[in-house]
Amino acid sequence: MNEGAPKTVVRGLKDVAAAETRISFVNPMGSLYYMGYNIDDLVGRIIYAEIAFLFIHKRLPKQKELNKFSKALVAEMKLPDAVVDSIKATPRDCHPMDVLRTEVSHLGEYDPDGGEFSEAANNRRAIRLMAQVPTIVATLHRSREGKETPSPREDFGFATNFLYMFRGSPPDMDETEVLHRLMILHADHGFNASTFAARVTASTNSDMYSAVTTAIGTLKGPIHGGASEKVMNMLNDIEVEERVDEYISGLLDDHKKIMGFGHRVYRVEDPRTKHLRGIVENLCHRPRTSSLYNRCLLIEQIVHDRKKIYPNLDFYAAVAMDALEIPKEYFTPFFASSRISGWVAHIIEQYEDAVLLRPSSDYVGEYGKKFIPIGER
Repeated sequence: MNEGAPKTVVRGLKDVAAAETRISFVNPMGSLYYMGYNIDDLVGRIIYAEIAFLFIHKRLPKQKELNKFSKALVAEMKLPDAVVDSIKATPRDCHPMDVLRTEVSHLGEYDPDGGEFSEAANNRRAIRLMAQVPTIVATLHRSREGKETPSPREDFGFATNFLYMFRGSPPDMDETEVLHRLMILHADHGFNASTFAARVTASTNSDMYSAVTTAIGTLKGPIHGGASEKVMNMLNDIEVEERVDEYISGLLDDHKKIMGFGHRVYRVEDPRTKHLRGIVENLCHRPRTSSLYNRCLLIEQIVHDRKKIYPNLDFYAAVAMDALEIPKEYFTPFFASSRISGWVAHIIEQYEDAVLLRPSSDYVGEYGKKFIPIGER
């Protein structure tokens, strides 16, 4: 018995366009655009706050606008006391992404704009989230070290304050530049899983905190945002360059996935990889980074020779974050602290689109099964 006509199923929604967007374009042939700008023309020439402004206002800022916007971000980095207390009370063995997911939802209880969904209110909400997600990450790290989180400094920019609050000491100019590049490269990437999840939530006219919480839960997965942490586990397991061939060849022979390689969209090298590879190369004056970088180069060569696939964003991002003294369990929270600018932009765009994202499915179960009362089963 066939109750309905069969539907065409596209597993994983590959190449299915669910909506229109102006925020970013992922070109399978190896380029990435933010609001029409090729990232190759942006990385190293702008700071992260300019990307955040671009996503919200749909244009790059003038200097006075950037100064005002950066000050607004820094001013919003303070968390409600109840959220700070909640972070400090979390179990030490739970993953930082669990805490981030919970505390972003918690922030929604303290939203000064309440239930207002005007364009102005949503823009203010977006700035608060972009500012406070990094602060949650920094506060958790400092509290687990038994230390207080420094207050943001007015003489520091937003990205500098993030690293300062996380580590407790001011980063130097080179470290700040590395963080700007990392955050810019992580800022958005089309309708990836977490962004799409956020848009689905936003399409129901739910609030921005709920949509971002959805995105964080999705990013946590190891085949999405959690991949960099897995890359670092692999690099630490290998330990020395002499073990790379044996280790990687063993994984390939067993048909196991090499974390940080391959991409769902790109048919060539991920365009972000060359920038991250260059960042890591510039940090090779640090002994640990130099050793990790050399292992990465060998892994990249072996995997390409054997499988003809390229490293993606997560591969060299792991080494770059390690060089900034970021523990591996915070790699994905740092990803989220960068991607938040893209998420809030997509949420606002979905509000503007005003359509419920509700795909259909192809039911392959049975029809007309006979009901048996519980006493006769």
